[in-house]
Amino acid sequence: MNYVWPNIFETSPHVINAVMEAIEGMRVALGAAIVLNYCLQGLFHPARKVREVYWKIYNSLYIGAQNALVAAYPVLEDEENNVFCRPELHMFV
Repeated sequence: MNYVWPNIFETSPHVINAVMEAIEGMRVALGAAIVLNYCLQGLFHPARKVREVYWKIYNSLYIGAQNALVAAYPVLEDEENNVFCRPELHMFV
């Protein structure tokens, strides 16, 4: 993954397609949570060009593994009007 990820900013269409397919393969092989951890760092980057690439990766990740991403979302503190706790994710067999 460390060899593929730096190439997400390439401008050649062939390289872009190859990198996106490699990231999709890593999603299947490694799991959506690991790819999401790499992706979260750039979703809120100050530069628009960086955000666009990361949101493209996140959108393809979301389409391919919606249910697997829920467990990987960051844990947030509850507010007085909003409850962010997901206790059903803490149960396992």
